[in-house]
Amino acid sequence: MRPIPNSEQCTPLRNARLRTFIENQYVQHTLVALILANAAILGLETSPSIMRNIGPFLIALDQVILAIFVVEIAIRLHVYRLGFWRNPWGVFDFTVVAIALIPASGPFAVLRALRVLRVLRLLTMIPSMRKVVGALLGSLPGLASIFLILAIFYYVFAVIATNLFAANYPEFFGTLGASLYTLFQIMTLESWSMEVVRPVMEQHPYAWVFFIPFILITTFTILNLFIAIIVSAMQTVSEQEHQEPMRTIEGTQDNNEKDMHTELRQLHIEITELKQMLESSDARPRT
Repeated sequence: MRPIPNSEQCTPLRNARLRTFIENQYVQHTLVALILANAAILGLETSPSIMRNIGPFLIALDQVILAIFVVEIAIRLHVYRLGFWRNPWGVFDFTVVAIALIPASGPFAVLRALRVLRVLRLLTMIPSMRKVVGALLGSLPGLASIFLILAIFYYVFAVIATNLFAANYPEFFGTLGASLYTLFQIMTLESWSMEVVRPVMEQHPYAWVFFIPFILITTFTILNLFIAIIVSAMQTVSEQEHQEPMRTIEGTQDNNEKDMHTELRQLHIEITELKQMLESSDARPRT
């Protein structure tokens, strides 16, 4: 008679089955499809005419998909336990799904609009997107340094602009805040010439000496440094992806070479022992 397994023996087997299920490729693809479908539903819910016709159906479908997401998170929590919380992507998924469970009424009505954050789960489900986001997060220290440099230049130019142009153009440079906003508009090159600089130059003909260096420093230099750091981070990720297979191949070759050297040394020892045995047998006196 086969012995009945106890609960302690069943738990690891059950966890292994759940882990195999949740990490199955088809299950992952199904979740991606549900995320895309949920994104489409949230977009359709913004249309009053569509909501009048099939609103209850869309709401019910949205609740079904949300229930599937909750079950998925519950399975992952059961399988990975504390390891789930050590994974930043897991915490992100939990937060996005938990926001959708908060009642979107009264003071929490604003959270209804945050349901669309569920679409961001695509970043955690698709490995290529996850690598891109990881590269961007890895470039944050460099981006922060450049942002501080940009902030220093902004402050210096805003103080100068307020002192020079506030009297004649208070709508653009009347206060430090107004000057910062105007300089941001100039940096983005949005109507900077006809709307801001040329009117200023009617009263201050040499104002171009101030604005042209500002554009060269901020728009064409510092902003390009942002792009350069992001491109460098992406290139690093790409190089790491190419190096991983090479490391695997090199590691396999090293292991094969070590095994070959070990076998050669063992063969050499065996040959030496055999030679010694033959020499000792020849050296014995014959009767």
